[in-house]
Amino acid sequence: MTDLKAIIATFSSDEQQRFITYLDKKNKRSDTKNILLFQLLSKQDETEDISFKIYKSEEKAAYHALRKRLYQSLIDFIANSKMEEENSVDVQLIKYILAARHFLLHDQFKVAYKILDKAESLAKEHYLFSILNEIYHTKIQYAYANDDVNFEELIQSFKSNQKQLFTEDQLNIVYAKMRQTLNNVTYKGKVVNFKTMFNDILSEYNIDLNETMSFKSLYQLMKVVSISAFVTNDYLKTEEFLLETYKNIQNHKDKTKQLFYHIEVLYLIANTFFRNKKFHESMHYLHLMHQHMLMNQKKHYNTFKLKYNLLLGLNLNYADQQEDAIELLEQFKINKHPDMESLLDIYLSLGMFYIQNENYRKAKQLFAEFYHTDNWYIQKAGKEWTIKKNLIEIILNVELEQIDLVESRLKSFRRTYASYLKHIKQERVLTYLNLVEFYHKNPEQITSQKFKDKVENSFEWLEAKQEDIFVMSFYAWLKSKMEQQPLFTTTLELVKRAQAVN
Repeated sequence: MTDLKAIIATFSSDEQQRFITYLDKKNKRSDTKNILLFQLLSKQDETEDISFKIYKSEEKAAYHALRKRLYQSLIDFIANSKMEEENSVDVQLIKYILAARHFLLHDQFKVAYKILDKAESLAKEHYLFSILNEIYHTKIQYAYANDDVNFEELIQSFKSNQKQLFTEDQLNIVYAKMRQTLNNVTYKGKVVNFKTMFNDILSEYNIDLNETMSFKSLYQLMKVVSISAFVTNDYLKTEEFLLETYKNIQNHKDKTKQLFYHIEVLYLIANTFFRNKKFHESMHYLHLMHQHMLMNQKKHYNTFKLKYNLLLGLNLNYADQQEDAIELLEQFKINKHPDMESLLDIYLSLGMFYIQNENYRKAKQLFAEFYHTDNWYIQKAGKEWTIKKNLIEIILNVELEQIDLVESRLKSFRRTYASYLKHIKQERVLTYLNLVEFYHKNPEQITSQKFKDKVENSFEWLEAKQEDIFVMSFYAWLKSKMEQQPLFTTTLELVKRAQAVN
């Protein structure tokens, strides 16, 4: 059965009201129940039998037919809205092409070419290569009948546009393959050499990164590079590229038309700066992101609300404004949201903030809400997220001195993730866990020089500026025990040391 609730969940409150008005105008009978069904499905927590609520009896056939009609109305409404809001240029160009072909069939060649010239200019302005292809195809087909046409110049324009269209299509394939790879790595635990695969795919499809691309293609390229940074935990190498690419995007005339992609790009840049511990720069791009979220009557606000506030909260926390960060993210402790991955990220970040703040009572209450299995969380948020959750829970249980629970969690973690971590060459997670266990069993030895030397010799240390900020946060917990300092103080000291290097 079609998940109407999932479709409706993508609507803003304004879109819901507009859809109800749309249905009201469309309904020819006063007893039509589609508005009631829509309103019931719009509720977040719907547990009763909707069919019974509507018909006051079991009317499965009627209810099924009503759902089908509502589904079709939703599709029509969405399509019409997008045609009006986002694709007005595309629609206008299609009208121009159809009108020009009508005149060509009636031998009105000069009128037709005047229309096609106007369409060509507009399509170039908006980087609509596929529509340009249709325009050139039509112009070439009837070039014999128009003496004003420079045939060789027209063919050259056609070939140039084909190259642009081909590049865009190739990049789209690269983007799709890299996203599939990320999905396999993040959600299925598949082990791949991401850098090698990235270079191989670019080579296979002859992608020239200096080619002029559409706004969408530039965004896709930035996303692919960001995925590479995510998988390899090397955001430093991508920062300059993302900024240069954004400058190119700024020059695109269709940037206001493709607002969704613009917001995505601003988020990618803000996140890269955060991961590189450049919080001031990250906050600058978050501010720009928020400004764009408010455009077009907040059209994309709900889509990006969680991602924006999550990154804002993380920046506030590591910029030594933890109380503000906690207050901000506590507003988003909700049960459901279409962006479940960001919602889970908010919960995990809050749990980390509570522990850094040594508020173990709140941390325990929050982690009590993680009642699903690890497999469920892997499907919703990925394997890396689930591993982090388990590690934070172990640390929390150590702090709460829940001896039996610590032992069982350590055993369970090693049994479930040890082979995977070794396979992806992240044995340092297991090494870290061994040190946590040592402290748990021998807390009196944590400040000894022998233990400090053991920690120093246990890892292959990265440069402070390159080390992942979340990995740094885990190490800070161990360091705070060794130096008998507050955890948050130790965390900020490590971050500031890395910033000094930057």
